[in-house]
Amino acid sequence: MTKAYFTHETAVIDHGARIGKGTKIWHFSHIMADCVIGENCNLGQNVVVSSEVVLGNNVKVQNNVSIYTGVICENDVFLGPSMVFTNVKNPRSAISRKGEYLKTHVGEGASIGANATIICGNNIGKFAFIGAGAVITKEVLPYELWVGNPAKRIGWMSEYGYKLAFDKNNEAICVESKERYKLRDSKVIKL
Repeated sequence: MTKAYFTHETAVIDHGARIGKGTKIWHFSHIMADCVIGENCNLGQNVVVSSEVVLGNNVKVQNNVSIYTGVICENDVFLGPSMVFTNVKNPRSAISRKGEYLKTHVGEGASIGANATIICGNNIGKFAFIGAGAVITKEVLPYELWVGNPAKRIGWMSEYGYKLAFDKNNEAICVESKERYKLRDSKVIKL
């Protein structure tokens, strides 16, 4: 029986993992039971996907990323090299807190840069952009651009990944797609 996805010979795929058609899983990665990985995803080298994780379609996971129980990524999410999801707010080696995993939801089209850290329980809105090395300690709304440690919002991004420059009418146009956006009460909507 031919599988509909690719795995490198060094990858470990536990029984019960559901993996979509056209997905590629590369060197030394571990996919645990009871996770769901959508179609046409690409998981780089040394990636761990824990039980109960859900990845939508076309999710790109770069090298050295661990995605822990409680994380859900919608379609078209980008997870940069060595970025980190946490799963417990107050971990201790001697105290088991497996029943205290907090959920983190990453919205459609969001990008998380290399070496960024997402503290569990803080959702990332659709098409948000988290800069490299940022430490997210609060919820990120759709289209927001966050950088720093602790991270702060410094602007908004288009769905094509360009910083939006709002005019006096609080409207902006993406330089690539020419799609229009409106800023209303510190929230962005696509027109």
